[in-house]
Amino acid sequence: MKRTVFAPTRLVGAMAAVLALAGCASISPDGLRGAVQSHTASRLPDGAELPPTDLQARDAAQQRIDEWLRQPLDMDQSVRIALLNNPGLQARLAQLGVQDADRVQALTLPNPTLTLGRMVNSDEREIERQLSFGLVSLITLPWRSRWQGMQMEQATLTAAQDVLRLAADTRRAWLRAVAARQQLASSERMHEAAEAGAELARRMARVGNFSRLQQARELSIQQDTAAQLARARLAATAEHEQLARLMGLWGRRIDFKLPDQLPAIPQAATQLRAGDDAEATALRERLDLRALRRDLDHLGERRGWARAGAIFGDIGLGYSRNTATDRATGHSDVTRGWEIDLPLPLFDWGGAASGRARAELQRSAAQLQQGAIQARAEARSSWMRYRTAWDLAHQQQAEVLPLRRFIQDETMLRYNGMFVSVWQLLAEARSSAQAVATATDAQRDFWLAETDLQLALAGTSPGTVEAASSAAAPTPTNTASH
Repeated sequence: MKRTVFAPTRLVGAMAAVLALAGCASISPDGLRGAVQSHTASRLPDGAELPPTDLQARDAAQQRIDEWLRQPLDMDQSVRIALLNNPGLQARLAQLGVQDADRVQALTLPNPTLTLGRMVNSDEREIERQLSFGLVSLITLPWRSRWQGMQMEQATLTAAQDVLRLAADTRRAWLRAVAARQQLASSERMHEAAEAGAELARRMARVGNFSRLQQARELSIQQDTAAQLARARLAATAEHEQLARLMGLWGRRIDFKLPDQLPAIPQAATQLRAGDDAEATALRERLDLRALRRDLDHLGERRGWARAGAIFGDIGLGYSRNTATDRATGHSDVTRGWEIDLPLPLFDWGGAASGRARAELQRSAAQLQQGAIQARAEARSSWMRYRTAWDLAHQQQAEVLPLRRFIQDETMLRYNGMFVSVWQLLAEARSSAQAVATATDAQRDFWLAETDLQLALAGTSPGTVEAASSAAAPTPTNTASH
């Protein structure tokens, strides 16, 4: 008796739970941007937000951007603007919303099918009514809900990586733009010193106190510094435009201001050991590895369903109610009944689907292993670049620049005492400006290496990491004394 009484109750309860689960599937109001924000909040500057979906909130965000642009932009502020205003990021987050809608659509039970028919012959009229729906989609709803949740978590982690890449690209662009402004200032000082030397050489040659060879040397230096100044102006303009593009700015907004100096390097480098802490942090924190793990979990859970789904994926259940009416007497007979559609596995036994699932699982496992190896290597190499860049920048700031300032001051004292010529003074001015430019390169390369290190440890692959060197620094001009 217990089995007879409670079995229908349990069946009805299970069906009600499944239907409730189907009804709970709904599109996220913010397009899963809150989930992306939770993955990236600790890896972005304080107060950084993703672009909102509400039109009123978008207008408020644009007003905040206008207020920020009235002041010189620091690095964190430029990242905040890029996250709010970059059209590419907005498109990427909108695509995440599309994926969320696809998830809800996949979890929505298909509408039942109502089939109506009317057949007439000389003796009777028959009306057929049939209501049918897919049984497998209803039974597998709890599992599909879990699988879709895994896929959306993976998609959210992938979108979070794109957010971190944009933030890192904006930091790099800001650093290059500010460094280009400093390089432009150094090039202007070198050119001013070269112009002064060339003008003095012309006057001395005019009165016969300078040979044509000596004058030609000074004019050659002037031409070299003029070309270097033109390249520095082009670089400053190009880097400024690149930063504006990443921040999604155009029109009058691109006339924003930047600081005159890069941030000072820290007094000490980050305390990490390349072989231990860096690798462990990357394996624990990187979002791309977490996304690969979720993909492996998802494929592992779905593998067992692959063969059964290929064989029995089209089971259908239908209810029929047919009415036959005798045209002569008007008597009607009603026929009711259930029917179930079962595929017969005569040709397809699910071997291909099972093999595909097995291959996909092997591919995902290999990708996770490859991702872990790449993460370890990138963590070690990024740390080594960071440490080397800090050493070079600290050497420039603590040793090279003070030495150049001492030499410049001593040269000025000796010039005032008439112990050195004006040519030596001008050559020293050019050398000092070149030393400042080299130190700026080292300072910029340190912050670029720091950005790549943070991305490699806690975000995703930094891609092609530039070596922290000054190989592309302007060639020093001739400083020979006359």
